[in-house]
Amino acid sequence: MLIPLGLLGVLGLGLAGWSAYVGRKAEEMVPAEGKFAEVPGAHLHYVELNPEAEGPAIVMVHGLMGQLRNFSHSLAGLLAADHRVILIDRPGWGHSQLVGPRPGIAAQAGMIAVLIEQLGLEKPLLVGHSMGGAVSLALALDRPQLVRGLALIAPLTQIVETVPAPFKGLLAPLALRPLLAWTVAVPVGVRTGPATAAAIFAPDPVPADFALAGGGALAVRPKSYMAGSFEIRAAPAEMAGLVARYGEIKVPVAILYGREDAVLDPQLNGEKTAAEIPGATLELIDGGHMLPVTHPEATEAWLRRLLTPPAAR
Repeated sequence: MLIPLGLLGVLGLGLAGWSAYVGRKAEEMVPAEGKFAEVPGAHLHYVELNPEAEGPAIVMVHGLMGQLRNFSHSLAGLLAADHRVILIDRPGWGHSQLVGPRPGIAAQAGMIAVLIEQLGLEKPLLVGHSMGGAVSLALALDRPQLVRGLALIAPLTQIVETVPAPFKGLLAPLALRPLLAWTVAVPVGVRTGPATAAAIFAPDPVPADFALAGGGALAVRPKSYMAGSFEIRAAPAEMAGLVARYGEIKVPVAILYGREDAVLDPQLNGEKTAAEIPGATLELIDGGHMLPVTHPEATEAWLRRLLTPPAAR
């Protein structure tokens, strides 16, 4: 019995060492490129584009297993031509670091609200993609005075009973989460990464440079598995709390979905939510879940319509 246990221990240490190596290499390939802000519970990494622009500021919050390059890959530069654009690595993601308990949706919203205040942003448009949409909704409910409105791209807005297929591997029990993160999660992620990305982007193709320019490489780290597993497990209860308060939302809310989204259901998370939030609008375009990357021009046009006063349209 001692020999097999010893071999198992050696294997585990080897996997942990290799996982740490892969994580370091990913961070070398996709380095931090912005600034860090100290907020309660986290060091937030953010990138600011065109800080002197006179147009309304735009704050962009990424989704599950993502990071801020999901926006800078294709979309953010288009908007930064005449707007101050701030891209944020959500707490625990990208290059942001936690210095306290792992935060859920509402707690992350509170941290981003503090960053908005620290940067002196005057009612920015808050853009949330996927899980970032849920965080944006939480911020609008708790701190509506900070934002001019929400622009939600393929957002998570409802309780999703069945975890989307590309994320089922994150359903680790709490007790096993660290063990899996530091042993099998990284090698499995490396092997299945292309297929997982294809499923998330479907029916749109995955850009050849997404691993680096889009930050995709950072998803294959123990840190990312830990964060993703936590958020998948915590999301249903937190979304139930948000959904119950949708009638309280006082800021304008616009939702953009791809008709062929294979990750989140546009009818559930788009149509149903637009009907529940006073004055909310929904626009559908051709495309899948990763619209900021795969359909940047259409997404930019939609955002610019939201930023233009009705009288000027």
